[in-house]
Amino acid sequence: MLGTKLYAPGDVRIEEMPEPTILKPTDALIRLAATCVCGSDLWPYRGANKVDAPLHMGHEYCGTVVAVGSEVTSVKPGQFVVGSFCLSDNTCPHCRFGFQSSCVQREFMTGAQSEFARVPLADGTLIALDNAPADDLIPSLLAASDVLGTGWYAAHAAQVQPGCTAVVIGDGAVGLMGVLAAQQMGAARIIAMSRHKARQELALEYGATHIVTERGDEGVAKVRELTEQIGADAVLECVGTPQAMDQALAIARPGSMIGYVGVPHGVQLDGQRLFFSQTGMLGGPAPVRRFLPRLIDLILDRKINPGKVFDLEIPLAEVAEGYKAMDERRAIKALLRV
Repeated sequence: MLGTKLYAPGDVRIEEMPEPTILKPTDALIRLAATCVCGSDLWPYRGANKVDAPLHMGHEYCGTVVAVGSEVTSVKPGQFVVGSFCLSDNTCPHCRFGFQSSCVQREFMTGAQSEFARVPLADGTLIALDNAPADDLIPSLLAASDVLGTGWYAAHAAQVQPGCTAVVIGDGAVGLMGVLAAQQMGAARIIAMSRHKARQELALEYGATHIVTERGDEGVAKVRELTEQIGADAVLECVGTPQAMDQALAIARPGSMIGYVGVPHGVQLDGQRLFFSQTGMLGGPAPVRRFLPRLIDLILDRKINPGKVFDLEIPLAEVAEGYKAMDERRAIKALLRV
């Protein structure tokens, strides 16, 4: 089969490799309908994460089951499935509390930028659709496996409530999904911080009511002006840099929540500042499995269209171009057709 490997920063290749096999009785094998490049894939691509050996890339996926292990009961060959990037048994205490991304058996999906993929912990990770989806819904179902679920978690963690003012920091795919989620959760004002026209337009389509193009102190001042100097009721931090976290703390009102889902790189928190800000924080890897049933229903009922976040669609064989386009910000998110 064709699969993707990252050998070094900037060096991503599509190669022939063996098809995966069932290794444990809890595994499933799927033939992917589509996969994609994630913003977090750009960290090793850009050299921010060390690459000691070739990495089999990809953790976002949907497709058709081709085989299952002897202990798998919830899915069967021939069914179309969607799963989380974070693999879980969905039965441990953490899973039962809704934090499948902290499952005691947690694994992270790898190798999904391929024609076939092995999914461990299939019963707790995969959700089967009743019928094969229409082709135009596949991008949205693919988005549900990570970026939609992650943006949804950011809004949930920030405790977005009907009528509130939410600010979304980050105009990448996750930030745009955060805008969509805040709109679905009833936020009255959604302030998207973005300097890129195409992303601003999609944010507005997803429900943003205001766009703030300024950064740093100027961006903070603009948000405070829009909130009559009070600050935001909910802040979604979807970047993971020190600057983004600093901005989140500066614009959150006392008593508000910051939902942070950007993978941190160099973020350090000042305990004294947190103490006097009286701001709550919840984040981490998104428990996408908790939200998947609702998100899939919203997609199948065509109430949301997260698939629009894919503004570049190319064959899997051209995966290197997908990485390059996202790295150069020529694309928000690249969908790879298998």
